[in-house]
Amino acid sequence: MNDDVEGLAHKMIEFYERMSSWEHGVVKGSGLSPAQMHAIEILGMYDSCRMKELAEKLGVTTGSLTVMVDRLEKRGLLVRRPHESDRRSYMVALTDRGREHYASHHKFHLKLTQDMAAVLTREELEAFEGILEKVLPQI
Repeated sequence: MNDDVEGLAHKMIEFYERMSSWEHGVVKGSGLSPAQMHAIEILGMYDSCRMKELAEKLGVTTGSLTVMVDRLEKRGLLVRRPHESDRRSYMVALTDRGREHYASHHKFHLKLTQDMAAVLTREELEAFEGILEKVLPQI
């Protein structure tokens, strides 16, 4: 069992490193950091969310997120506005320019996913998706 876990750990680390390297390469010409692009990706998927929710999805503190949001807001990529019913909360959403960045970057993700899916059978692809659904809540 330990050898199985050890081998899996090595493969997971290699997968993470390759994904991270790929992401850095894709983001490189955009003038954004990978963390900033991840914030844009999340907002692109969910339209808008509370600052606290965005911080949780990114795995950062609200203080770190505030600095990032300030920078992205200055670049005209997102807007921050008070929550309608909770005056302690702020909502964050992409601007039209932010949505353009999201759409452009999302194309890279779709291409990567297509390339990965191309080497898997339909059964393997369904199993892979099922495994991701099962393990993602554990992370």
